[in-house]
Amino acid sequence: MTEVLAVEVTDLVKTYRRAPAGGQTRPRYLRAGAPEPPAGPPAQRRRGRQRTRTHASSPPDRAGQADRAGPPGGTEAKPDEAPTVTTHVRAVDGLSLQVAAGSVTAVLGPNGAGKTTTIEICEGFRAADSGEVRVLGLHPLRDAAALRPRVGVMLQAGGMYPGARAGEMLRLIGSHHAHPLDAGVLLERLGLADVAGVPFRRLSGGQQQRLSLAMAVIGRPELVFLDEPTAGLDVQGRRDTWELIEELRLSGVTVVLTTHAMDEAERLADQVAIVNRGRVVAAGTPAELTRGGAEGQLRFRAPAGLDVSRLLLALPDGTTGWEDPPGHYLVQGTVDPQLLAAVTAWCAGNGVLAEDLRVEQRTLEDVFLDLTGTELE
Repeated sequence: MTEVLAVEVTDLVKTYRRAPAGGQTRPRYLRAGAPEPPAGPPAQRRRGRQRTRTHASSPPDRAGQADRAGPPGGTEAKPDEAPTVTTHVRAVDGLSLQVAAGSVTAVLGPNGAGKTTTIEICEGFRAADSGEVRVLGLHPLRDAAALRPRVGVMLQAGGMYPGARAGEMLRLIGSHHAHPLDAGVLLERLGLADVAGVPFRRLSGGQQQRLSLAMAVIGRPELVFLDEPTAGLDVQGRRDTWELIEELRLSGVTVVLTTHAMDEAERLADQVAIVNRGRVVAAGTPAELTRGGAEGQLRFRAPAGLDVSRLLLALPDGTTGWEDPPGHYLVQGTVDPQLLAAVTAWCAGNGVLAEDLRVEQRTLEDVFLDLTGTELE
């Protein structure tokens, strides 16, 4: 049976133009085939900002006179002689990603990896240079009008009226949908009922996050993009958000979230995609990604100085083990019920109480560090 995809990204490429350090040009995205901006210093392009002091009573600009006099020897100074070098940075470099309908997919990556750019392209906020993007089977830009009532978007910042009250904002967004959720119930669900009459700018950071989440889901979307949904939330706020995301999945809504919280990804995500340097470097279920590496290791604590060589004689061929640090033992091999029984039987036969017996498994954080070489911030 063919899996139904809510989001399909194939060989996505996006490049942006970045000015050199100390330059006056802010980083901006470069469309494929777009002409270069006009050459010349900013003063030539922004004539309205030029001001010339010509009044007779103006004090002499001695520093300016010295500059205009030029260097010793009469050679004219040319401050704009060095050309401005602009670099093109590929934020997304052939990225491919699939999101199954009705699933929760977590997109992880260090800062600058390209995950935010990818999500913004899927949301229809940016155009790709090349590659294919399909959201609910449609093109995010050409079919934006058809997608708008079907897709919810939670942004980290922006999209709010600072002076509008929380309840007003939520009802306003709901009024643009055919069958919105009840705004009052949603406010209560996310712990915002008591601040429904408070202007957005006076809400705490966590309250603003929860309101942004409510605005993303009030229209009963088929697909929702959540950017750091629990950033800045307290423990109760995180729990409420997690429960709402799990309820969305149970109701058949597809959720794509970016997060820096590994425990969040491990708890919520059906699929995890790790992005680094513009590409997906690993994808799968949390169990698939954490399988391997430390799997096959059995650890336990016991009195220091046990004869490990005698223990290994009682275990299947190919099993290795050692004590490090004193009192901490590691057995490495095929960890199955038979190995576990053999270790505990040997300990019992030698009057040893094995404590804290556990099978080691890598965490998502271990996998992330191995693939990207950096920690999530």
